[in-house]
Amino acid sequence: MKKEVNKNQPQAEITRSPVVVVVGHIDHGKTKLLDHIRKTNVIEGESGGITQHIGAYEVAVSTKRGVSGEITFLDTPGHEAFSEIRSRGARVADVAILVVAADEGVKPQTEESIKAIQAADIPFVVAINKTDKEGANPERVKMQLAEKSVYVEGHGGKVPCVSVSAKEGVGVDDLLETVLLLAEMEELKAEAGVLASGVVIESSLEQKRGNAATLLIQNGTLRQGEFVAADSALAPVRIFEDFLGHSLKEARFSSPVRVVGFNVLPPVGSSFQAFSSKQEAEKALVLNAKPRPVPHSAEKFVSGETEKIVVPMVLRADVSGSLEALEKEVKKFGSDKIGIKILKSGTGMVGEDDLKAAASVKDLIIIAFRVGIDRNMIESLRKSGVLFKEFDIIYQVSDWLMPILESRLPQEVAKEEIGVAKVLKIFKKVGQKQVIGGRVTDGMAKSGAEFRVMRNEHQIGSGKVLELQHAKAKVGEVEKGQEFGLMASSEVSVAAGDMLEFFSASMVKGKL
Repeated sequence: MKKEVNKNQPQAEITRSPVVVVVGHIDHGKTKLLDHIRKTNVIEGESGGITQHIGAYEVAVSTKRGVSGEITFLDTPGHEAFSEIRSRGARVADVAILVVAADEGVKPQTEESIKAIQAADIPFVVAINKTDKEGANPERVKMQLAEKSVYVEGHGGKVPCVSVSAKEGVGVDDLLETVLLLAEMEELKAEAGVLASGVVIESSLEQKRGNAATLLIQNGTLRQGEFVAADSALAPVRIFEDFLGHSLKEARFSSPVRVVGFNVLPPVGSSFQAFSSKQEAEKALVLNAKPRPVPHSAEKFVSGETEKIVVPMVLRADVSGSLEALEKEVKKFGSDKIGIKILKSGTGMVGEDDLKAAASVKDLIIIAFRVGIDRNMIESLRKSGVLFKEFDIIYQVSDWLMPILESRLPQEVAKEEIGVAKVLKIFKKVGQKQVIGGRVTDGMAKSGAEFRVMRNEHQIGSGKVLELQHAKAKVGEVEKGQEFGLMASSEVSVAAGDMLEFFSASMVKGKL
């Protein structure tokens, strides 16, 4: 009979392998570096050659100098839309590798990665990559890092720094040895004899298998036949795999594993706990249940007297982390002119429920990121008039969406300043029509132009030039230094000494 483990009872702690997050700016070589370490070629399988969701890998490393050990790597995307994934990766890691390209230096997401590492308060090593490229300048990178308060060894600080070429494999052994040394200094410990606990680092709806999640075990051992609870999600540990997709019977701390069969998708970043029985897991879910926020209505947006244009959307992505980035990417277009209303979002392919959403709103946009749309569904979407698009690369979403959103904005009034004149005399006033004499002091006065009436440097009203004369002849414009007479329509009484600021107004396409 299997002996039950009391997870509350103290167990003997043993040394565990480190979890290492790899962060940095887009296209600085993070995944290429891991490819060399793992001897695989994941980067060719990534859309556009860039990582777009978190990857977790276990690697047994052995350097040429005989230093060996096991490391779990977390590979993170570099695009700005994936900032939360990078922060989450840093929070669950023990050590970080900050990758900076030697030819490009410190970039915006390099700075953001530094902040994520500092917020997580974990040790890190700087890997200056692409040292084999033309224009590579590692010393310049070190100086740029110092400007961001990252002082590497040899430049007034203690942060280890290694120059590498992920493409050629140069310096990778030095980098791995540095990582293992940093981990050793942290004295990482865990308990093997307790039920597993850790963090959900990714989740998705698999088309044929259902809700699945990638779990990073931080303590204890997870065994087949147990149950996992995370937030409001529950799963039997039945379909249980390592990062390569191989079936498992059990896995220990520091290991990333895939569990399939959750009743609902567990939120990425949430903690999970294993239980010996379903009843215990369900009890924990009840005890830890959190009230769900009531969704607020976003049907009407009002700014002053102008109502916003509201754009309804349905978003679909391959995994929860990608969905999170997609939501961030589309929400950045929200402004005082336009409101983004996400009607539905989730992982998995666009389905019938998404099509039903199109029937309830006008001008719906459906975006599918790294997930396909069934051919029959595509035909139905076209018939319904829904605007939809599939994407594999995150930055292409914004390029496609911006002109579409701008086309839905109302036209705006563009004002071009023409000139300024001083009012010398008022000849006649009947209702809102006035005959005014003046002199152009800057630019020109123009027939048909509009003007602001300025008195003591304050605008008191506005008007429009109905007719313009110079030397008693009707003209189209009068230049600087010349006197004129004009008939104007204005809601305010213009007086001698006032200044008229002329401008032309035209309707232009609205801009975000």
